[in-house]
Amino acid sequence: MNDADRNPVLVGVAQLEQRASDPLVAKEPLKLMVEAVHAAAEDAHAPALLKRAGAVRVVRGMWPYSNPAAVVADAIGNPGAKTGVTTWGGNSVQSVLSESALEIAAGTHEAVILTGAECGQTQARARRAGVELDWQDAPGEPDERFGVELKMRHRIEAQRGIAQPIEMYPIFENALRHARGESLEGHIERVSELWAGFSRVAAGNPHAWIREEKTAEEIRTPSAINRPVSFPYPKFMNSNSNVDQAAALILCSAGLARKLGVPAERWVHPWAATEAHDTYAVSNRDNLHTSPGIRIAGARCLELARLDVDAIDHVDIYSCFPSAVQVSAAELGFSEARPLTVTGGLTFGGGPLNNYVMHAIARMAEVLRENPGEKGLVTSNGGFLTKHAFGVYSTEPSSQGAFLHDEPQAQVDATPVREVATDHEGDVEVEGYTVMYGANGPTKGIAACLTSGGERTWGSTEDADTLAAMVAEEFCGRRATLAGDGFLTF
Repeated sequence: MNDADRNPVLVGVAQLEQRASDPLVAKEPLKLMVEAVHAAAEDAHAPALLKRAGAVRVVRGMWPYSNPAAVVADAIGNPGAKTGVTTWGGNSVQSVLSESALEIAAGTHEAVILTGAECGQTQARARRAGVELDWQDAPGEPDERFGVELKMRHRIEAQRGIAQPIEMYPIFENALRHARGESLEGHIERVSELWAGFSRVAAGNPHAWIREEKTAEEIRTPSAINRPVSFPYPKFMNSNSNVDQAAALILCSAGLARKLGVPAERWVHPWAATEAHDTYAVSNRDNLHTSPGIRIAGARCLELARLDVDAIDHVDIYSCFPSAVQVSAAELGFSEARPLTVTGGLTFGGGPLNNYVMHAIARMAEVLRENPGEKGLVTSNGGFLTKHAFGVYSTEPSSQGAFLHDEPQAQVDATPVREVATDHEGDVEVEGYTVMYGANGPTKGIAACLTSGGERTWGSTEDADTLAAMVAEEFCGRRATLAGDGFLTF
């Protein structure tokens, strides 16, 4: 097989959803994965691909399986395929796709199957009903694990109880507002318009979980179905994991695609991919409103593809929260006025945890097939704007004639970082903050703070008057006193 025959092509894509009202009747994630893989082979018009795959790889999910890839491989009649499972992270789909593409180009495999599924809605309904889900066992150790489990919290973040995305991303959001010099009112209006654009795309995506278009006013206004979660985000600005969704991708060599008769109009070529990470702990970031990892790795991906942002016809920017989209768009050079998703994002398209990007790539493939020759960029993010991966795709082969990959981590590591003050007491300045909500209103304010020496630390408050002020006035830039126990006084 010559080098051109080894070029990787994406030939089969599938997305499934289920909306079963009874959690005991709903299919479990593994069954959805198997169905998605079969559907992807049908999409390629080449069911023989299933037995030609040298590897089956599953994206880690919120389920108890140890080696789900083995169950999938057996179910598709390919028990000899090497099995793999990724680590946690929204970047994992693009990362494992890139590795699979490189292996196909090297001749290690002729074809690789990727799949993943979540049943967040079924799990939530089971919890509410007080019933146990009888999901099958998938024991054993996979042949391969992709990625490394990382500690992504600084000790002081753990001590101060800051652990969840719904806490960290709104802190980024408020820091962004302050950096842009916006008023609270002007900011929420702009961001809700951005999110309304995502809803508009979801309304036209046949695979989206929420296809009823939401207006900007509906998105920013708290209501019975849009409760406040963490200032300034109501529910409609959060990733929606309450979904039952599955997806699958089949990559193979160009030579095998031709041999099995995959129609040329089904082929989508991965042109280039990159990955890098920002500091694993947010505490060490130079600031809370930019990302050197996105800027450097994103630019490198476009450079490898010999494209600039104006040559990208379609983009899907990872959209767990609005702050992630705004930071990425700014770092990559995309205007917020253009469509920044092909799915509707993790709120409206659906947010099946780590597997969202598989849906984004599958939908991008559909969009590119409908627009031959155009180019698409898919971005991904894991952690707290921490781990980043990028991929450029087109129905046309790249001018370089081969899939290119790079990890410009050394350049990212050379950018400024910040020291952390773990034992600071006294005067601080608020850099970013949020207010967390419970069933009865605001419960806690959390703030990233800077000392006079420029070190970062963290504090919180539960004072009712202060919490009321924090959602009505700008607190970024305010001075406060930090006690040894981490409580802030303004």
